[in-house]
Amino acid sequence: MGRRPTRAGEPRLSPPPHPQREVRRARAEMNFENQSLLVPLFGQFDANLVQVENRLSVFISARGDKVMIEGPEDSVARARDVLQAMYDKLALGQDLDEGAIEAIIAMTNEPTLDGIIKGRRAGEDGAPPIMIRTRRKTIVPRSAVQAHYMRSLSRDDIIFALGPAGTGKTYLAVAQAVAQLTSGSVQRLILSRPAVEAGEKIGFLPGDMKEKVDPFLRPLYDALYDCMPPEQVERHIASGVIEIAPIAFMRGRTLADAFVILDEAQNTTREQMKMFLTRFGQNSRMVVAGDPRQVDIPGGDRMSGLADAVEKLEGIEGFGTIRFTSADVVRHPIVGRIVDAYEGTGE
Repeated sequence: MGRRPTRAGEPRLSPPPHPQREVRRARAEMNFENQSLLVPLFGQFDANLVQVENRLSVFISARGDKVMIEGPEDSVARARDVLQAMYDKLALGQDLDEGAIEAIIAMTNEPTLDGIIKGRRAGEDGAPPIMIRTRRKTIVPRSAVQAHYMRSLSRDDIIFALGPAGTGKTYLAVAQAVAQLTSGSVQRLILSRPAVEAGEKIGFLPGDMKEKVDPFLRPLYDALYDCMPPEQVERHIASGVIEIAPIAFMRGRTLADAFVILDEAQNTTREQMKMFLTRFGQNSRMVVAGDPRQVDIPGGDRMSGLADAVEKLEGIEGFGTIRFTSADVVRHPIVGRIVDAYEGTGE
């Protein structure tokens, strides 16, 4: 039956509000077999459980090897998956810290969560393991995009890694480079970035050229020291097996049998980027990482060699392009919120 038209002068009535959907409550109980893992699972003063409680709006109580979760049905289901993933991570001998827990929580809606957390072993489903093993640690992805990136690092010849700070673009590339050097897949590592800084020219800095440019290359050193023993890093640098240099030092060379990483690539010019990419040699892999929104060179975005290269080369065989967002930030959770605020995407 049609709606009755309103007569002149008759007040127009608003439709009755939709009743709010009732939030269904639930309770779940979990048992953990290996009691030696309960202390690191719960955290000091149950800090890990409190973190999950606060993020998912549930109540968690622990007694012995049993954990009880109470709250909204959907949240209880997510909390159960998060706690199981945390336990599995510890069972594999992997570290569990605040950042790792945040990453697990963020991935609970991803269909590949189980594979990401467990780092599928080789042979399962015909897929390679999603992990990078170095002398100092085993690294697994902390987001679905990181998982795609790590697959690309082991498959593609040249990879563009685009996105904000804190998403692991450079760190994972350095870890993969160290793993391939250790296994003998490559004979040397070449790590580079443009010496572009805000407001000053490097000529004013004291020291020789190496001392002038080293501060700009410090993030690459930090990643290396995290993946290799310091004495081994120093020995490889001294012997030339590892080379860390500004992009200007790449001119006129052919980089064969090498894993080559260009960091902060958004601050290269088009000419520098073309020069760098054409250094590619036999049995090499190249990663070009940068944040297209943080261009510091004169002329801004329109002069960035990174944006130009991605536009020209994306989709060509042998190239991989991975795009990270603030949701993939794996530093402190507040870093993701800072990125959102500066990019105008925060609410």
